[in-house]
Amino acid sequence: MEVKVVSGDITRIKVDAAIVNLFEGVEKPGGATGAVDQALGGIIGQLINEGEIKGKLNEVTLIHTMGKMEAERVVVVGLGKQEKFTYDTVRAVTAAACRFLRKIGAKRVATIIHGAGAGGLSMEGTVQALVEGSIIGLYIFRKHVTKEHGHDEIEELIVVSRDESNLPMLESSVKRGIVMAEATNFTRDMTNEPANYMTPSDLVEVARKVAVERGLEFNVLEREDMDKLGMGALLGVAQGSKQPPKLIVMSYRNNDSTATPLGFIGKGITFDSGGISIKPSEGMDEMKGDMAGGAAVIAAIAAIAELKPGINVTGLIPATENLPGGAALKPGDVLKAMNGKTIEVANTDAEGRLILADAICYAKKLGLAPLVDVATLTGACRVALGDICTGAMGNDQKLIDKVIKAGDEAGEKIWQLPMYEEYKEQNKSEVADVKNTGGRYAGAITAAQFLAEFSEDTPWVHLDIAGPSFIKKEQNYLIKGATGVAVRTLVNIALALAEEPQK
Repeated sequence: MEVKVVSGDITRIKVDAAIVNLFEGVEKPGGATGAVDQALGGIIGQLINEGEIKGKLNEVTLIHTMGKMEAERVVVVGLGKQEKFTYDTVRAVTAAACRFLRKIGAKRVATIIHGAGAGGLSMEGTVQALVEGSIIGLYIFRKHVTKEHGHDEIEELIVVSRDESNLPMLESSVKRGIVMAEATNFTRDMTNEPANYMTPSDLVEVARKVAVERGLEFNVLEREDMDKLGMGALLGVAQGSKQPPKLIVMSYRNNDSTATPLGFIGKGITFDSGGISIKPSEGMDEMKGDMAGGAAVIAAIAAIAELKPGINVTGLIPATENLPGGAALKPGDVLKAMNGKTIEVANTDAEGRLILADAICYAKKLGLAPLVDVATLTGACRVALGDICTGAMGNDQKLIDKVIKAGDEAGEKIWQLPMYEEYKEQNKSEVADVKNTGGRYAGAITAAQFLAEFSEDTPWVHLDIAGPSFIKKEQNYLIKGATGVAVRTLVNIALALAEEPQK
């Protein structure tokens, strides 16, 4: 879908459909919606008085213009209560309107800028959110479906501003929105792929293509490289699979080799059976998505390369399968990580933290700081926070605050969990320096405390996306399946840190 911004009067733009809006409780439409109402002879006001249009969030009402406007149809989308209006509301209502119009066959659509100025929202932020909502909201994954979809896609979305002087600013907002949304959908494509189409080697080729297209530095550590570096934790997880493990390294450089690179680390378990500690069969098909963190890092680096902030960023993606083969890791085995720490494997299904441990050690070897890791790490975090919120833990409160703010701006909810020293007790081992699971209680926190053994004094935040990375029913502008969560948060972190003085 092509997105562009124009100046003009939405009543005079010839399209298949025009989108206007209404806050809940408004009895007389104003602004651009009022202009459309007037052009249509007061029909919107009449429908408000009759109670057919209430302005409730994501409510969609179709009106045929019968030649009274250049647009063939008008859609009035409800913005909900004005005091609750946010950028995420903009994403949601745009997605709702666009999905509705796709169903009825509209190909060229124009929209006003929903609620710009309301609730303290900036015009440029609102336009970016609008673009994100349309592209993310219209996402479908049908790569392996041979049956025809049944309807055409919207080909063009025209964002209409009444002020021509705003166009350069809004065009920049449109570009950023497109980059953010396409990165999100790219992450979803990778995560939705069946595991036989997205092996560690396949993930390498996806990342390599991104690197070539964006002019990124690119490297892959093979099994032999990992063995020389002493990455016993990552190699231990990979033992049960015939697929060779990979450690993908992607770097964006902003022409300043002296600046310390920001480090993103994404868990890349391309399929997780649980290993010898095998998972129940129910829901195991979703474990193709256990590389969602790695996908988010690949897509985030791609988006950063397009937006070109003044910062150096390196992404690391440790990738392997976790399978119960004849050579597989066993409960009770002891591994040695890259930093020399020994790990008792109490449960082979706690594998994500093992591969992240070596990746964090390698990130420190490369001199990356601060570090943000993204991982579908624990069912415990999903139990605690459900599928709408990411858990955040770390060793640097200022960095955690920045990450949470970056998530808020992206419309991605993040909740901080405590990292009290007492939780470390649960990870103590009698046969090694640490064990890879702290038991049933506080599982998300003890997993983070395990990772803290390897991040040590380097500023670090861990994002557990096990809940929101894959959803089973529609949530606002997200459909069932992979959500692409964290990619926009990561990009926002890089953009925010790029504005700060670099060390």
